[in-house]
Amino acid sequence: MTEQSEVDMAVRRLALALDALDAAVERRREADRTEDALAKQVQALGIDRSNLAASLDGETARSRKLEATNREVAQRLDTAMASIRSVLDANE
Repeated sequence: MTEQSEVDMAVRRLALALDALDAAVERRREADRTEDALAKQVQALGIDRSNLAASLDGETARSRKLEATNREVAQRLDTAMASIRSVLDANE
């Protein structure tokens, strides 16, 4: 082989190696972009989860208040019905 052909082969090998390196760098960039996108999605889901948890806490408190009010109303109705029965029984 002549010296020129050896240089040409070395240049081709270098060009192939550089192409492979470029491809590897591009794959890595794409992986990094994907990772960043996933990290943003996880962050958004965390924020949504926090908002939903706060909303659930509020609705749970509201539900407890409604249950307490319901029990109080039921008690008052029982008392009123008992009073009405006693008045009706007294008038018979």
